[in-house]
Amino acid sequence: MEKPLTIEDQSKDSSIRTWMLVIGVIFIATNLRAPITAVGPVLSSIKDTLGLSNAMAGSITTIPLLAFAILSPLAPKIANKISSEVTVFLALLFLTLGIGLRIFPSPSLLFIGTAIIGLAIAICNVLLPSIIKQNFPLQLGVMTGIYGIFMNVFGAMASGISAPLANKIQYGWRGSLGFWGILSFVSLLIWSVQLIKRNKNTVALQAKPEVEQSIWRSPIAWKVTAFMGLQSLFFYTLMTWLPAIMADHGYSTNEAGWIVSLMQVAIIPMTFIIPVIAGKTQKQSMLALITGILFVIGSGGLLTGASFPVWIIILGIANGSAFGLSMMFFALRTTSSKQAAELSGMAQSIGYLLAAFGPSVFGGLHDVTGDWKAPLLLITVMSLFILLAGWGAGKGKISAK
Repeated sequence: MEKPLTIEDQSKDSSIRTWMLVIGVIFIATNLRAPITAVGPVLSSIKDTLGLSNAMAGSITTIPLLAFAILSPLAPKIANKISSEVTVFLALLFLTLGIGLRIFPSPSLLFIGTAIIGLAIAICNVLLPSIIKQNFPLQLGVMTGIYGIFMNVFGAMASGISAPLANKIQYGWRGSLGFWGILSFVSLLIWSVQLIKRNKNTVALQAKPEVEQSIWRSPIAWKVTAFMGLQSLFFYTLMTWLPAIMADHGYSTNEAGWIVSLMQVAIIPMTFIIPVIAGKTQKQSMLALITGILFVIGSGGLLTGASFPVWIIILGIANGSAFGLSMMFFALRTTSSKQAAELSGMAQSIGYLLAAFGPSVFGGLHDVTGDWKAPLLLITVMSLFILLAGWGAGKGKISAK
């Protein structure tokens, strides 16, 4: 006959499961950028080995963004059917599969694997904010900050070590990209603990309110979506074109690379600091206002064509702050984990769709005008819209009815 658990045993068991959840969230976060950012530094090697055109090679970085846009709205619906925990587990399984497919020297498997990676990361991107809201309602800022910083640190790390790994290990760029499959597999094993003895509260996302308003009809949801979308567009456009802009202003390739890395360095601490501050305030409009002003100052500074490091650091602070606020808005503007997942899916779908086409529009404007003033003026004006959207997104709640 089994001995019933004491209160102390139950408390200890709950504490262990909580810590395993924290560790699981951290490991998932390490996978949300690394498999994508690892591609850029070895893209020329991939192109030469597989005989890809520039357009085909460039699409390797565009495919994940399109996958984010397509699957993000569907992720909450999948979670409603089988739970967030199971959905994330399956996403990690497919992520590992997608990374594995890229090891083979085949263009078709490279593109299929990349698409699978994008779809898997899209699910984790959307569901993590709702999982945090559901399980850590009193530590929203800290937990959001933790996963944000691990995501960005490992994203930057993957970009930094990708080429050196390709030069040192046996299979070159294939081994370098495949290396991240180890991390996704370990994350899969750690997250599998969440499928054992799941508390009844973990399926709360499946519960439906008696009367439910579509998230797409909420003015607040659209403000959050605009803020998320514009900051994503801004980030991916700058990361694509800043080296070329700086080269036209006399910087060498190496100098431009190092200066752009300053932006990544400035982003990382803000993805932790801002969510912690936001979690302690009822309204985040002032934080969004300051973030918008930094975008205006930084993009306006680039228009001057001087002191690039200064403006790039300011833009890094702005981007890190905007990303942290976006992730917090998913939890703070909603009333349930289900609603948080739906808002996350809506905002990230439109956000990454903008991010996928933003760099092309920016580059096309440069081709038409022959210089960088018009494209930079465009993102300066866009900074004002980030400010306005953030001011509105920083207050209120989305109604469930």
